[in-house]
Amino acid sequence: MADIALLEKAAEESKTLPSKPDNETLLKLYSLYKQAKEGDAPEKGEYNMFDFVAKAKHQAWLQMKGTSSEQAADDYIALVKHLKETL
Repeated sequence: MADIALLEKAAEESKTLPSKPDNETLLKLYSLYKQAKEGDAPEKGEYNMFDFVAKAKHQAWLQMKGTSSEQAADDYIALVKHLKETL
């Protein structure tokens, strides 16, 4: 089980990756972090119909529904570690 300090450390490390991950990976990072910090996403996102980035982020977070905060944090940390080793 990850603690909040490890999650925040991984979040800082994600900003200094050797190269930028693809959009799918960025959405995965976003959704795992939001799930770890805030739990399940609200059914209705706060974005306008032309904000496609915000919609994609909300949809990715919605897909995490039911994942525990601890599991999302562990998965986030593991993904950042993997990206540091492979990018």
